[in-house]
Amino acid sequence: MGYRPPYDDEFKRRAVKLVTDMGMSFQDVAADLGCSAEAIRGWVRQAEVDAGAREGVTSDEQQRLRAENAELRRRNRRLEEEREILKAAAAFFAQETNGTR
Repeated sequence: MGYRPPYDDEFKRRAVKLVTDMGMSFQDVAADLGCSAEAIRGWVRQAEVDAGAREGVTSDEQQRLRAENAELRRRNRRLEEEREILKAAAAFFAQETNGTR
């Protein structure tokens, strides 16, 4: 997989505007800006979703879901660690109990 340059939101907005307002093709905008036509097509599609003109998950909702997913992964990792500690403690106390009989 090759290098994927980060495009900021302003860059994406300008690219979308060239397609939607100026009527340029995806290929022409891609050639002018040095990115792929598929990337621009995706940005235009996402802009339509954000504007309510197309069904889908908005950018704000995607961002919220990513943050929620990251938090759930952190909680899951912590719970797994706690579970391992409890398993070890249960094994230790089971051994202690068996040793006193």
